[in-house]
Formats: sequence, C-alpha cells, structure tokens
Amino acid sequence: MSLWDSYRNLSPRTRLFIGGGVMAYAAFGLLASDQIERFLGWTATDEDRKRLREEQLPRVSVIDRREK
Repeated sequence: MSLWDSYRNLSPRTRLFIGGGVMAYAAFGLLASDQIERFLGWTATDEDRKRLREEQLPRVSVIDRREK
C-alpha cells in the first residue's frame, strides 16, 4: 500500500490535524527563520549585498543587428 493510500484511509479529522500541523510547522519556520539568522549572525551585510549585485547578477548586452 502506498503512502498516499495510507493517508487516504485515515479519517477526515485525522487528515485535518495532519494538514494543520504541517501548515503550523511551515508558518513557524517562516516566522522564526529571520530571528534565528540574526541570532546566529548569518544576516547579510551591505558589503555582501553589493558584492552579490556586482558578481552574481547576469550582465545583459544589447547587440544591434543589421536589418536584411
């Protein structure tokens, strides 16, 4: 029996609690990640952002083509 079939065999109330738990876990991760990064010192400095802008962004060159 596959995992999906096992999930579908659960009662609707149990599936609701599992779905709600997954959403609560994801929401907590989104809300807490910025604070955890600040606590661990992993925030980007202005110098990091400038270097990223200069080195990592692709450069676009315009080439004029002659019409035939």
